[in-house]
Amino acid sequence: METDENLLATIRERASQRILFSQHGVRQMSRPDRMISITDIRMVLEKGEVIEDYLEDPRGHSCLILGKGTGGRPVHVLCSPKDDYLAIITAYLPTEEEWTSDFRVRKKP
Repeated sequence: METDENLLATIRERASQRILFSQHGVRQMSRPDRMISITDIRMVLEKGEVIEDYLEDPRGHSCLILGKGTGGRPVHVLCSPKDDYLAIITAYLPTEEEWTSDFRVRKKP
């Protein structure tokens, strides 16, 4: 199993090659209540931390990264490193209704 540090290194390497955004991801980023920019995504990828790792994702290995975007607001990015690019599946602003106050752990339903 890959450590979070190795996974982050792989993600950053793939992001330096190319980033591709899913249609779903673009729709979610563009919502008026979110307005998450490509700059925000890059900031999260460069400085963020893996908070959930999905080894068995049917779309391929993916993970959820927490980082800070413009103005220091918390942003979650769900991404999947591929052979020569990084796929951005979605991005959103976590809420305290669904996450602990540091946005690292999901609250139980």
